[in-house]
Amino acid sequence: MAAITCLVILAVLCFFFVTELLPLAVTAMTGALAVGLAGLVPLRDIFNGLSNGMVILMAGMLIVGAAMFHTGLAQRISEWVVRHVGKSENSLMLVCMGVGAVMSSFLSNVGMTASLLPIVLGICSASKISPRRQLMPMAFGCGLGGVITVMGTPSNLIASGTLANAGFKGFGFFEFAWIGLPVTVAGILYMVLVGKRFLPTDGATGKGIDEEAAVAAQASTNDPRKMYAVAVICMAALVMLAAGTGVVPEHVTAVIAALLLVSSRCLTERQAFESIDWVTVFLFAGMMPVTIALDSSGASRLLAEAMLGMMGERPSPVMITSVLFFLSCGLTQIMSNTASAAILCPLGISIAQEIGADPRAVLMVIAVGTSCAFATPVGTPPNMLVLVPGGYRFRDYVITGTPLILVCFLVSLLVIPYVWPFFP
Repeated sequence: MAAITCLVILAVLCFFFVTELLPLAVTAMTGALAVGLAGLVPLRDIFNGLSNGMVILMAGMLIVGAAMFHTGLAQRISEWVVRHVGKSENSLMLVCMGVGAVMSSFLSNVGMTASLLPIVLGICSASKISPRRQLMPMAFGCGLGGVITVMGTPSNLIASGTLANAGFKGFGFFEFAWIGLPVTVAGILYMVLVGKRFLPTDGATGKGIDEEAAVAAQASTNDPRKMYAVAVICMAALVMLAAGTGVVPEHVTAVIAALLLVSSRCLTERQAFESIDWVTVFLFAGMMPVTIALDSSGASRLLAEAMLGMMGERPSPVMITSVLFFLSCGLTQIMSNTASAAILCPLGISIAQEIGADPRAVLMVIAVGTSCAFATPVGTPPNMLVLVPGGYRFRDYVITGTPLILVCFLVSLLVIPYVWPFFP
């Protein structure tokens, strides 16, 4: 009964997310209240997401990005990029997605998206291109790049750890590159050649997105000393994030960087607070208890078992890849990819043992599928971070991201059974 109740709540949330009859943040927080009042999550815990490390990380990195804007560093970098790359929409998209993908394969894709956000806004201002044409592709690039290495996204770490815990050999650091690189290249080519046609073409969001970026760039102090300070602090933060082994958690690193920037007067306290995107904060925090409810109520397992029944007793590699990919990908559109992987990876070991398949192949499909959260803004933090600055609506992600998911699926269908045979 609890699982059915949770699925009903989820269906209602999806309706309001797609129609946007209510603001996205209001819908998310209403979802948190609903699962609490339904007894699926303790009422005392429904707002714990506001203190979650991921929320703190996003807020801290947004402050770092604001410092890049207010000191003029982002504009200086942007002008350099425009001079060397040109003002072509395709070339800028290729650079933004490529840089995001490469950096996110080694760094946190959340931190990388937040760091690139002010730079991309500056590039759009300098090249007279609407940010709506570049921010979503940049976020997608960061998401795609995370598939390349074991540390690029939590899904990969969870898949490798699950294998090790089950007594199998975990994935190597660059082993994911066999699928990550083809998926990333195909995804970038799709956005540059086809996906751009699905992006919003106007800037009419009620917020004056283009003008806002231009004003922010013009309002920068252009103080060389402050630019140098921001560059040093940002570089130090990125190094700490790259070397993050649990000694200094990512969200703590972001807070340290933000405090240093305010203390060194690279931006004021007011500017720091104004740089935090509160819609993103409440959207992410509100969906966390819903994710917990999906797991604890058994709703996610109910969905998984229903789809796995489609495989039959002797499924082919194509059938296994298809069902597991769309199961993983479907769940990650409505809950975090970390939670999706945590739920499905242990289940994947059991599935592999029941059908006599190699667990490494099964978990690779799950890891890739849970990283393809491109069809909604709530599936992954990079999508949330560009939601408001880009003036996007929920359906913009559905229209642009769904074909990208299909591209990733086709690449996975070709590569995974070949590199990791299901029945060696």
